[in-house]
Amino acid sequence: MNSNIVIKGARVHNLKNVDLEIPRNKFVVFTGLSGSGKSSLAFDTIYAEGQRRYVESLSSYARQFLGQMDKPEVDYIEGMSPAISIDQKTTSKNPRSTVGTVTEIYDYLRLLYARIGRPYCAKCGKEITSYSPDQMVDSVMELDEGTRIMIVAPFVKRRKGTHKRNLEQIKKDGYLRVMIDGALYHLDDEIELDKNKVHDIDVVVDRLIVRDGIESRLTDSIEQALRLSDGLIYVDIIDGERLTFSSKLACPDCGIIIEELTPRSFSFNTPIGACDTCHGIGYSKEVDEDLVIPNKELSLNQGAVACYSTMEGTYYSQMIKALADHHGFSMDEPIQNAPKAFLDDLFNGSDVKLKFTFNSHFSGHKSYTGTFEGIKANLKRRYIETTSDAQLGRIEQFLSDTPCPTCHGARLKASSLMVRVGGLNIYEATQLSIVKAMDFFDHLELTEKETLIAAEILKEIKARLSFLNTVGLDYITLARMSGTLSGGESQRIRLATQIGSKLVGVIYVLDEPSIGLHQRDNDKLLGALRELTDAGNTLIVVEHDEDTMRVADQIVDIGPGAGRHGGEIVAQGTPNEVAACEDSITGAYLSGRQRIEVPTQRRPYTGSEITIKGAAENNLKHIDVSFPLGQFVAVTGVSGSGKSSLVNEILFKALAGKLNGSRIKAGQHDSIEGLDAIDKVVDIDQSPIGRTPRSNPVTYTGTFDIIRDIFANTNESKLRGYKKGRFSFNVKGGRCEACKGDGIIKVEMHFLPDVYVPCEVCKGKRYNRETLQVTYKGKNISDVLNMTVEEAIDFFAVHPRILRRLETLKNVGLSYIKLGQPSTQLSGGEAQRIKLATELSKVATGRTMYILDEPTTGLHSEDVRKLIGVLQELVDRGNTVVVIEHNLDVIKTADHIIDLGPEGGDGGGTVIATGRPEQIASNPASYTGQFLKKVLKESR
Repeated sequence: MNSNIVIKGARVHNLKNVDLEIPRNKFVVFTGLSGSGKSSLAFDTIYAEGQRRYVESLSSYARQFLGQMDKPEVDYIEGMSPAISIDQKTTSKNPRSTVGTVTEIYDYLRLLYARIGRPYCAKCGKEITSYSPDQMVDSVMELDEGTRIMIVAPFVKRRKGTHKRNLEQIKKDGYLRVMIDGALYHLDDEIELDKNKVHDIDVVVDRLIVRDGIESRLTDSIEQALRLSDGLIYVDIIDGERLTFSSKLACPDCGIIIEELTPRSFSFNTPIGACDTCHGIGYSKEVDEDLVIPNKELSLNQGAVACYSTMEGTYYSQMIKALADHHGFSMDEPIQNAPKAFLDDLFNGSDVKLKFTFNSHFSGHKSYTGTFEGIKANLKRRYIETTSDAQLGRIEQFLSDTPCPTCHGARLKASSLMVRVGGLNIYEATQLSIVKAMDFFDHLELTEKETLIAAEILKEIKARLSFLNTVGLDYITLARMSGTLSGGESQRIRLATQIGSKLVGVIYVLDEPSIGLHQRDNDKLLGALRELTDAGNTLIVVEHDEDTMRVADQIVDIGPGAGRHGGEIVAQGTPNEVAACEDSITGAYLSGRQRIEVPTQRRPYTGSEITIKGAAENNLKHIDVSFPLGQFVAVTGVSGSGKSSLVNEILFKALAGKLNGSRIKAGQHDSIEGLDAIDKVVDIDQSPIGRTPRSNPVTYTGTFDIIRDIFANTNESKLRGYKKGRFSFNVKGGRCEACKGDGIIKVEMHFLPDVYVPCEVCKGKRYNRETLQVTYKGKNISDVLNMTVEEAIDFFAVHPRILRRLETLKNVGLSYIKLGQPSTQLSGGEAQRIKLATELSKVATGRTMYILDEPTTGLHSEDVRKLIGVLQELVDRGNTVVVIEHNLDVIKTADHIIDLGPEGGDGGGTVIATGRPEQIASNPASYTGQFLKKVLKESR
């Protein structure tokens, strides 16, 4: 096999006939400016060809399910192996998908609990064990010789009556004695029982003295007692204690029977194990009082009850008025002053007969009498009964996910949760962080038999936990839902799975695995990546992180620019060789010839700040945090330290609720102060700008409206009578009806991801033939959508309104994207920067807070420099910018840092340090400070 992977004539997207040789079984980093062609070479050429060849090696039967994969635009590739892509696509949003299920650790846990788990009674808490008759005999024979015992079978348990028939049946079966309510009776005696009291009747099967030679008789008596009592017997020691034995998994005191334990008993995806109330989801949609009354300073007449604020004069609003009158509460009084009894009745309903008048369109002005249903019951009933999507959407604004009242979020039946290993049930085990779970299973105390059974299971569990720890995910829990993971976290989980698979001779292609990882944990990740190459695999990583580049065997720098200015190999070699290349921007940053400078002076504090009191969402330890206004604020800390909980869950949601009128519930906190100083909050996250290919940069930024106006005003359009709508691909008229204006057609692949293919009618142009005949400056509307931002800036140079929007896209490093590029083809970082550009193009009030979560995702150091300039410009206009960030170049340019930690998960959630970057760097308790100190020193 060729010792190198040889690529000749790669022309995918903007690649310019690239020739490249990369060594096999080495760690190779592809880097370059955003849009330079890194992903086109790594994913769309090398990975795509590896996948295509693998599919072609399968049988024709298998290929019919996978489909024929297109050959990438390349002359030839030699030295290929099967390729595996580990990208940043988020894991399943299915609420049943957890870290435990994705990594398959939960499957091993289910097997472990089914095989060595110890069940306990859900009622009394006693351990439940089952005995065979031989085990029962052995236990009895361990008693002191000469001990007098009775073998007793429970026959009637806690039932009222005289039980004449039961006693007659026992005597008829040949038994002589019974114990009733603890007293011994001979069946020849006259037994009279009070029919109104509950009684216990136990049959005395045999009376024995413990000594050698009674084993055979004892065995017969025990088996007879088991048949009589359906698996439960007592051994009464005369003048002593009572021993209880069961041949089933059943509590001898409470009678609760546990079915045979199987792995499915611990699955929340099967009816056998799932909680009957929530069916294994762990939570349900319930009416949230804080969403129903978001502003407690309003009165009922001012619309305090948000779900009925637009229902003035309706039947239900009149009932609320009658209820308020009944409690003597004024409709003009702030609802925060309402008596508790009124609020209880308002939410939960009242049996009091209320009289009120209501003017109906149908029956006119009439008096009514009735009881108040309660807001919770009313909304829940309408939510269940409605068939209107619009109505569902309105009601969902007032519902939130509430832990299941039966299982309290554990997802499983009570009987499954009463099975323990090492003192923990399976839900409690999955609630441990990875590092704590490793410690738990390392120190698990088992019997000799349990050790033999569990050896292989524990080996697999420990190995997988170790892999997750290796890639820097020590803070997450196995119970965490997959949908809450960031792109970087989900990618590292898949990376951990690949390390565990121990494959050899594979090409792994990764997309920025360092995203979301603190500098402190980089070494763990790099060690995990090196494991893959040491095992005999080739590792191609698209990355901008300096630490990753410096440990790579080779760097391939692609550029020199983005889009049409990229697509060439600028430099290739060891990190030192690339650093010495004068033509390489990457080399300039690696060598220190070029760097992002530290501001010569920080902005003075304005004195205004927003303060969150008692932040306690997720792992936050009831902390107080202040965000100074008019500053560039960076929130830092190791992965899982609580940054997102503080900024996204509490700060943004609280501000959005107060300032933007959003009906979203903020994370747990006591109060928030200082809101008067700002008038708007904008969250610029990495979620897609749209869910379908119809959404694209030009529509999201609002530029397409202006472009359509230009085309509608051409002479050709006026002659034909075309209006602005003719150039929309969302409505009938000018669009291609074969693809409904998408340009591509979705092919559903059932158990595989959907595939999009170009429309055969319009060839991907979105419009019909007549519409495409209208041109402006020689270009039709489809040609314009296919322009890059850079090309469009030249084309629309005389249109200031379009130019302003396009310039902002260029300023945030997106000059290479196409105006009509479908949202499905944009990365999270690109979507975030489009949103940022959209906000930049608006007229700012100077009193806005912008919140960004890792805006440097997917950015080269040169692009980071541009982004910092854009963010600093926002702050210069009087706004406040808050970023969650690990990138030290961003952190060092901030005016104020809030560093959380010290660790992730349970070990985080506290404020380690706040202040200027220089203050953080001098704080020995701050991990961020330790790395920042070095960067500040180099930048001076």
